[in-house]
Amino acid sequence: MTLEKYIPPCVLTIAGSDSGGGAGIQADLKTMTVLGTYGLSVITALTAQNTTGVYGIEPASPEFVAKQLQVVLDDFPLKAAKTGMLFSAEIMEAIVPLLRKVSIPLVVDPVCVSQSGHRLLQEDAIGVMRTLVLPLATLVTPNRPEAETLTGMRIDSPDDVREAITRILDMGSKAVLLKGGHFEGDVMVDWLGMPGQEPVPLKHARVCTKNVHGTGCTLSAAIAAYLARGTALENAVVLGKEYLLNALTQSFDLGHGDGPTNHLAPFMSHFGY
Repeated sequence: MTLEKYIPPCVLTIAGSDSGGGAGIQADLKTMTVLGTYGLSVITALTAQNTTGVYGIEPASPEFVAKQLQVVLDDFPLKAAKTGMLFSAEIMEAIVPLLRKVSIPLVVDPVCVSQSGHRLLQEDAIGVMRTLVLPLATLVTPNRPEAETLTGMRIDSPDDVREAITRILDMGSKAVLLKGGHFEGDVMVDWLGMPGQEPVPLKHARVCTKNVHGTGCTLSAAIAAYLARGTALENAVVLGKEYLLNALTQSFDLGHGDGPTNHLAPFMSHFGY
């Protein structure tokens, strides 16, 4: 008698490639692997970047991005997906019809600007993000500047947070995680909002480290991985945050700028570190 061979759940990331390995496709695949899932990728653009900044972007053609997505959908039993840097309206318009055909959880990380200030989403693509991509989202994970860009409002207070979450939910997303990293204070608060409910504050002590390159990618990938494993949304968010906090707490100095989070943090003790 033989036991059935375990096949990890498949998770897809649709995002840009980071040559520095700390964000984008590379961060997503590392996260998905560590969390026991099988990561697949659709690459929207190549970037020349390291810990000090983004020095160039070469987008893929919308047709080729759609081709990547189609062949993945044709062959793999996806359990969840996430988007990161989608770059242009044309790329979004090419992939949305394909995403509409699959019924899986979708985490949308609405990447607009890199940590170093380089624009990763063209200006004319913001409206398409609102009207085409957000209605497909199980969860949207904006930071403060991204939420302000999507909603067209400043977010300075808890009341502003509630209003911004309401506006994003009204765009069609089933849930919003408005991240608190860009707010001041030793206690960081992320807000999880769902339709018809008061936003839930998820609090934790701020981790004092400059090594925060790729945090948004890592968190959204972790949440997608937990969703692929069948975890309920709120628990997937909590577990994803725990993974990110562990990766930040055990981050390391690498390069001359803001280093990456430590995606291998859960396994470091096994290696004697």
